[in-house]
Amino acid sequence: MIVQAIRSLVFYALFFIQTTILALFVGTLALILRRHTRFTWGIARYWSDSNLFLLRWIVGIRTEVTGQENIPEGGCIIAAKHQSDWDIYAILPHTGRPAFIAKRELLDIPFFGWAARSLDTIEVDRKRGAQAIPVMMADAKAAADRGCRIIIFPEGTRRPPLAPPAYRQGIVRLYESLGVPVVPVALNSGLYWGRNSLVLWPGTAKARFLPAIPAGLPGDVFRARLEAEIEPVSTALAAEAIASGLSRPVPQEWRDRVSGHEPQ
Repeated sequence: MIVQAIRSLVFYALFFIQTTILALFVGTLALILRRHTRFTWGIARYWSDSNLFLLRWIVGIRTEVTGQENIPEGGCIIAAKHQSDWDIYAILPHTGRPAFIAKRELLDIPFFGWAARSLDTIEVDRKRGAQAIPVMMADAKAAADRGCRIIIFPEGTRRPPLAPPAYRQGIVRLYESLGVPVVPVALNSGLYWGRNSLVLWPGTAKARFLPAIPAGLPGDVFRARLEAEIEPVSTALAAEAIASGLSRPVPQEWRDRVSGHEPQ
């Protein structure tokens, strides 16, 4: 436990130092150019890949991503379970030109927010309630027209592993507005890097792109199908990891929730 806490502290220190330097650089560049460039996108890819490298070799978190063949050509929405910052780094390299939907609080951070905006990030201002949805839709439509794949976390924030699902209406509105397929993404990253966790645990974090849900379904049918696709696979990925043995303490409630689920 002490050794892993030290390894986690080293990772966080390197992560924050690197992220700060890159945010200052890209944020300043974004103020000057005020547009997306191949160079800024290359830095974003470096940031993603280097964070996965640090997680692997400092903390011991390996990365396994499968199902990329399920991402269709052209415009689509990628709707992912969200348990950890790892999700961003793992998904980003497989999405072509992505446009993440993110909380405005993140985009208001000086330099970091400027850098994020230069990379097609779409803001959602949760303080505005229902009024935020039309603005988000317009920005998402513009991003899709630029050839971006829209990435959204349907639950809106990081959730603990195996927590009951809490899908929000924004994903339904987005699906109905854009009229493009949705690729569900299941994952188990919260087992290794939990929300607000100071200690990161070694193991293999997994994400799986699932077959696309076609456009044109009624909103309530789509929402039920999205949850029915993501949740069982995410639970199965967690069950597989727990059954194979985790290096971290496993709460009894986790064991209870994966009981009866077949590992995949």
